[in-house]
Order: sequence, then structure tokens, then C-alpha cells
Amino acid sequence: MTDIVTGAGGRALSRKGVETRRRLLEAAEQVFADLGYPDASIVKITEAAGVGQGTFYLYFASKQEIFAELVRDLNRRIRQTMKEASSRGTNRLESELLGFGAYFRFTEEHPGLYGIIRQAAFVSPEMFRFHYETMSRGYIEGLREAKARGETGDIDPEITAWALMAAGEMIGLRYILWGDGRMPERVVAEVARIVRGVLEAET
Repeated sequence: MTDIVTGAGGRALSRKGVETRRRLLEAAEQVFADLGYPDASIVKITEAAGVGQGTFYLYFASKQEIFAELVRDLNRRIRQTMKEASSRGTNRLESELLGFGAYFRFTEEHPGLYGIIRQAAFVSPEMFRFHYETMSRGYIEGLREAKARGETGDIDPEITAWALMAAGEMIGLRYILWGDGRMPERVVAEVARIVRGVLEAET
């Protein structure tokens, strides 16, 4: 069943309304990434989206609300992208590396992601925590299931999930955001070596 997308006040949106809401979120991603939350404004977001200022309030009640929804939206899209990629793996290690690759590609396409999530720590601490806890939840469960199938060593699924999340985020920060916008092949190979070392059983 398809989720019903709503605007301000819980109003169900038409297809055109859903498209306008998406344009506003894409514009918000650009504006918050480029200007930062304090200097971003509803006027700048609507200008970037190509809609009138009054239209904004049909979908969001405030700048704070669209920021929180942007964090939720990016979070949802990252998780879906990684899930689709990792589902093609035949074992946990393959799934892990496919998921890392998907995360790096998403970051290449959305370089503002880092700034937006870090702004959330101050603008909306509950959304900052939501982002990481939601990212970790399925990750932990996947590692727990892989361990039960004998596809990993004697890992602690929760600690391992958070450690690998941190590694992926910091490596993306260094080589995508602070690099030339693309993940170098040598870095991908080294990430694979690190992940393999973390997951495989000691011999």
C-alpha cells in the first residue's frame, strides 16, 4: 500500500501537490546546504523551488518544520538506497560492501547531506538523534541475523553497526566532501579490506 502524502494540517495531497512538495524539499536541501539554517529563509526556499511564498504554507507550517522533514526525507532515501543495494549480496560481506557503495554514491549526489545533518544537532536535536538511531536499527538487526547464520565472526552487532556507520561517514567526509566529489577506487578497496577484517571470524 502506498503511503498517503500530506501537506500542512494533514491534508492529503494530489499528484501535483506531491510534486510541489518534493520541489520544496529539494530546494530546501540546496538552501540549507548552501546558506546554513540561520541564513536560510522561506523566501529563499520558495524562490529556489519556483513557487509563490504562500504556496509554502500549504505544505509546511514553518522553516523548522521543513528542515525536520528534510532530515526525515534524506534519512528515508539513504536507507532505501542502501537496502536495495545490499539486498543483491549473497552473504553479509557482499551486502555490506554493496551498502557502502550505495551510501558513497548517495553522498556524491547529495554533498549537502553532511552539513544538513550536522546542523540538525543544533537546530533539531531530536531529528539529529532520530537520523542516527533510525540508520542503526536495521543495520544492527541485519548484523545480528548474519551472525546467527555464521556469516560473521563473534561480533557485537550493535557496536559493530555504529563503528561501521562512523567509518563510512568519516571516509565519505574526507574523500567526497573534502575531495573532488568522487570516491577514489583505492579508498573503496581499503574500505573493503577494513570491513572484511571487522566481519570475518578470526582464524
